[in-house]
Amino acid sequence: MNLEIQIQSLIFSLVFGMFFSLMFNLFYKHLFCGKLILRVVTNLIFITINTLLYFEILRMINNGIIHLYFIIAMIIGFVLGNVKTKVIRKYRLESL
Repeated sequence: MNLEIQIQSLIFSLVFGMFFSLMFNLFYKHLFCGKLILRVVTNLIFITINTLLYFEILRMINNGIIHLYFIIAMIIGFVLGNVKTKVIRKYRLESL
């Protein structure tokens, strides 16, 4: 894999981490509040959809090759995005 594809994959992983954080904060109420069975099903669907989306787009960028630094970039993106989007979760929980 050449350097340009690696950089594209790394940037995508960082941005996807931020996107995942946004989705996590938007669906926080559904993921962690309510009955246990509903939470388990919702978590499974949420994780499955986001994982399939990540790997499908990564497959288009670099044929689905995963490196450790892609995962690290996604985690960094999640942390950075969570700092910015946590306000959404607080607002949505207060409005209920």
